[in-house]
Amino acid sequence: MDFSLTEERRMLADSLRGTLKRGADWSQLAELGVLGALFTEDEGGFGGGGFDIAVVFEELGRAGSTAPILDAGLAGGLLADCCETALVERVIDGTTRPAFAHDEPGNRYDATVRSRASGDTINGAKSMVVSAEVANLLVVSAQDQDGLSLFAVEPGAKGVSLRTVPALSGGQVSEITFDNAPARRIGPSTGAARLIEYRLAAATLALCADALGTMETVKEMTLDYLRTRKQFGRPIGSFQALQHRMADLVIEIEQARSAVINLAGHLGAQPEQRALHVSATKNIVGRTAHLVAEESIQLHGGIAMTESYALGPLARRLIAVDHRFGDEDWHMERFIALRTAS
Repeated sequence: MDFSLTEERRMLADSLRGTLKRGADWSQLAELGVLGALFTEDEGGFGGGGFDIAVVFEELGRAGSTAPILDAGLAGGLLADCCETALVERVIDGTTRPAFAHDEPGNRYDATVRSRASGDTINGAKSMVVSAEVANLLVVSAQDQDGLSLFAVEPGAKGVSLRTVPALSGGQVSEITFDNAPARRIGPSTGAARLIEYRLAAATLALCADALGTMETVKEMTLDYLRTRKQFGRPIGSFQALQHRMADLVIEIEQARSAVINLAGHLGAQPEQRALHVSATKNIVGRTAHLVAEESIQLHGGIAMTESYALGPLARRLIAVDHRFGDEDWHMERFIALRTAS
């Protein structure tokens, strides 16, 4: 398997990095083709593969971007699976911002869906819906007479209420209540669970690549601090104990990079094999992200605990990685179960 980036992906990464450094809003990212890179040519984009996703989100993480690209890609991918061609085109050009409402109150990382759809209405509640407050379309999972299905819901429709709070990783998350909210069923009558499983796997890859980019930025900030901060008349980076801690951190980040590359290469594998690589990667990246956040704060000292210093938001972003799409313990248990069953 060839893990090297193609010329097109390398150019996209360079363009995206430069654009993010200058500051970019949603429309500028869409114009650059960031959203199009998340969809295949058949879906109207120009990428859609595991390495396309990894390239985009590593750069977004490196820049600390809070643009809800991951959630637009997750919901937009489900729209593509449901043959909503016109909506997918609007997602790619940036005019439609979708969000996926799937997790429910009382769940941990299981996928129990209790929301019910009857006719053209939905009743129920969803939790931890990222960037719902700026979305103009919700893709909602609910049970109907055929089982688990997908529905398109307007966020501003009667019967839809949001309670929005700041997210640890940046941006906003919402709890959404549906009270006889108007909904339009999308996609096939069966097979929604399979579609959701694949798109959540792709979103987990995106999250892990984002974390990898964030870890690279945190590593560079920490190295720069060690080179410039002086104690006893010497840069603290010259102290052997700190050199060893930094070397260990770099090794852990490289192992996380290998895991992300491995998942990107297996995103199109059979479901059981893909799930195995998803859990292995999420376990490694979740653990490493937590370690990098802790060690970078320790190596910076007191300044890292101040809100005015740039490390703070990045460290919180890394801590939050482990709490979305399953934490390291949950994925370790799933990995063991999958290996035992195979």
